[in-house]
Amino acid sequence: MKMFKQLVVPVVALAMLAGSFGFAQAAPDTVKIGNIIPLSGPSASVGIQGKQAREMAVEEINSAGGIKSLGGAKLELLFADSKGDPTVGVTEAERMINSEKVHLLTGCWNSAVTYPTTQVAERYGIPFIVPVSVRDTITERGFKNVFRIAAKDGWWAKDQFVFLDDMKKEFNVDIKKVAFVYENGDWGVGFAEKWVDLAKERGYEVVLNEPYPSTASDLTPVVIKLKRAKPDVVFMTSNAADAILLTNTMAEMKVNVKAIISSGGGHADPSFLAAAGQNAEYLFDIVEWEADLNRPGLKETNDKYKKLYGHNLNGESVDAYAAMYVIKEALEQAGSNDPEALRKTLSEIQVCGGKVGLLAYDCIDFDESGQNKNASLVIVQTRTKGKEMDRITVWPKNVRRAGYTPVFPQPEK
Repeated sequence: MKMFKQLVVPVVALAMLAGSFGFAQAAPDTVKIGNIIPLSGPSASVGIQGKQAREMAVEEINSAGGIKSLGGAKLELLFADSKGDPTVGVTEAERMINSEKVHLLTGCWNSAVTYPTTQVAERYGIPFIVPVSVRDTITERGFKNVFRIAAKDGWWAKDQFVFLDDMKKEFNVDIKKVAFVYENGDWGVGFAEKWVDLAKERGYEVVLNEPYPSTASDLTPVVIKLKRAKPDVVFMTSNAADAILLTNTMAEMKVNVKAIISSGGGHADPSFLAAAGQNAEYLFDIVEWEADLNRPGLKETNDKYKKLYGHNLNGESVDAYAAMYVIKEALEQAGSNDPEALRKTLSEIQVCGGKVGLLAYDCIDFDESGQNKNASLVIVQTRTKGKEMDRITVWPKNVRRAGYTPVFPQPEK
């Protein structure tokens, strides 16, 4: 018994010493990333594209040796379908953290889901990377674990109006009346609130401010109101199915306006152009990124994605792709998958250059609120290109596709 006591004390002491210095702890085999995104429901299309982009990025990272500072640990993606439902998002975040033991979370595209789900992550101290959810207040609550890559809705709405002012000057077109048509979730309502303030600041008359449910199967009443209001310009925020329905109904009812300015999302979805076709001609759309931008690595990455999935990367999927590379860089710099170490690294990190998967931005660098300071936006115009529709970057003017002149105002139907 005496001999046993003499043996136990040094062994326990050695174990405590090893734990304190960390040299006895093996590097993890995998780093678990929980992804809560809409894989069914009105936003399923954009959620699936975000899933595809994440998978492509992680395959690249793992094939290149994984996380070298963690002994080549591989990234492991776990997916949960939020269905675009805030309650489901919160439940899945709890499950991911408590049952799956994820080291980080990403999601949720729908701002209405991201807002409460990030609260769960903050409570548990789990870093949450938000590729795209634009509600301003997601990063305005003093949270320390929430980091957003995309621009917030206040920036999107402002740039839409700056663009309109620039078009008026460039083409000497008078614009007096504007209309707002938008899905009635957090995303659309958040845009509309900003639009109203910006229109007032700039002296525009708001002739229609019309929310609608994305699940609507008939938007004829909305289009009738729009036609009667006779705006010069219509601002829209829609998911894919309702963007298609609105565009085709407006064409059928011959709604004539000088311009339509949409807000990414459904209007940037490949299914929108396929279903709307020439009815989408001349539409302007604000996005984080477009395939004709001149950025390092853009063409090669987009070509690879298109070969795999049959369509170009869109703004949302580009941010999802970038999120995986931001996580990779954070893990490399932290040398740990500990959530607190990752949180600290993310709060200080600056990731720059196309070689690390940043196709939309020169750099990703989070401010004190967790907002990427370098999130920028472009506006494209949709034009017929043979049997297909092309999205052409037109603004800011310094990145406009060479040789292209925007059509403004659009021809009457």
